[in-house]
Amino acid sequence: MRRIAAHYIFLDGEIFPRPVVTLSDEGVITDIEVAADDIDRRPLTEFYDGVLLPDLVNAHCHSELSHLAGQIAEGGGFTAFAQAMGTVRRGFSAEERAEAWSAADRAMWEQGVGAVGDVCNGTTTFAAKSQSPIAYTNFVELFGLGNADADVARRVAAEGVAAGLRCGITPHSTYSLSVAAFADAVAASGPDVPLSVHFMESPDEAQLYRGEGAMAEWYAQTDRRIDFAHFGSPAERIVGQVPADRDILLIHNCFVGAEEVERIESHFRGRVTWVVCPRSNHYISRTVPPVGLLMRKGVRVAIGTDSLASNTALSMVREMAALDAPIERVLAWATTGGAEALGIEEQMGRLAVGRRSGIVALAGLGRDLEITEGSLLRRIC
Repeated sequence: MRRIAAHYIFLDGEIFPRPVVTLSDEGVITDIEVAADDIDRRPLTEFYDGVLLPDLVNAHCHSELSHLAGQIAEGGGFTAFAQAMGTVRRGFSAEERAEAWSAADRAMWEQGVGAVGDVCNGTTTFAAKSQSPIAYTNFVELFGLGNADADVARRVAAEGVAAGLRCGITPHSTYSLSVAAFADAVAASGPDVPLSVHFMESPDEAQLYRGEGAMAEWYAQTDRRIDFAHFGSPAERIVGQVPADRDILLIHNCFVGAEEVERIESHFRGRVTWVVCPRSNHYISRTVPPVGLLMRKGVRVAIGTDSLASNTALSMVREMAALDAPIERVLAWATTGGAEALGIEEQMGRLAVGRRSGIVALAGLGRDLEITEGSLLRRIC
C-alpha cells in the first residue's frame, strides 16, 4: 500500500484541498480522500507540493522530428517554416534520429505525460515506442499533392500495427492533398482511431482557396496544382470530405472564427476536439490560438506540444502556462480533454477509485493557483 498527499488534487474538473490518495501494491487507486485534516499524523504518507493530477495527454506531437531541435529559425511565418522543413529534415543519421527521439520520449514521461497523439510520416519510431511507458496513438499522416491515394500511409500503418501499436491513417491538412487522396486517407483510417488534421494554422490556408497569399504564390512557383478550391474554404472542405459520424482532432486553429467553429460542430455527430499548441504557433509565426472563442463556444479542447522543429521543448507545463484560461479549464484540457480526443478516456485522463493511473504533481503555482513560467510537473508514479 502507498499513500500520497498534497496541497490540492484535481478531480473531475475541480480542485480540492488536502487530498490523500491510497494505492494498492499493484498501483490501483483504492481510496481518494479530500479535505483531510490529519495528513501530518498518518504513517507512511508521502507529501508533495502542488496539485495532484492524472497522467497528462499530449494530444498533438511529431516526436519523430525531435532531431530537428533548433534547426529552423523562429518567427519566419508558416509558409517559410513549411519550405524550411523540406530542406532540413533529411540531413541526419539513423542514430541521431533515434537518440533524439529517445531523449524526447524520456523527458515527456518524466514530466508527467502518459499518452501522446503522435503524427508519423514513417516507421522509424515504431520499435522504440513498443518499449515506451507512454501510450502512443499513432496518426500515420498522408501528405503531399503528388499522392493519388493513401497507399503509402497504408504500408506505414500496417508496420505499426504489426509492432503492436495503435495506428490510424489521417489526412495531413486541407491544403496538402488532392480531393482523391484526402478521401482515400479518410476511407483508409478506419473507425477505431480518430482523424487528426492540421487546420487553420495560418491565414494562408484560407487564402489559398481564393488563389491569394504566400502559400498560393509558393504553389504557383513550384507548379503545384490544386483541385479543391471549389470547396471555398478549409472548413467547407472538412465538412464536405469527412463523414459526420467520424471523430476528429483539428490541430492549431489559430485563424478560425465563430462561423467556422459553428459550421464544423453542427456537421459532426462524432467527437470533435480543437487542439491548441500555443508555443509552436508563437515559434513559427508569433500567433496564438483563440482559446477565448473556444471557451465561449463550449467545445472540447485539448493541448499539444507539436514538434521540436517548432518548439524549444515538448513540455506540457510550458504549453499550459501559455494559455490565458482559468486553471481548471487548462487542467481539464491537458487531461480529460486529451484522453477523450484520443478515445482513451476509459484508461486515462482522470483520477478515480479502481483505476491504475499515473499520478503527477504540478508545483510552483502562483498565489492564486495560476500556472506560471516557474511551474513544473513531476511524475510521482
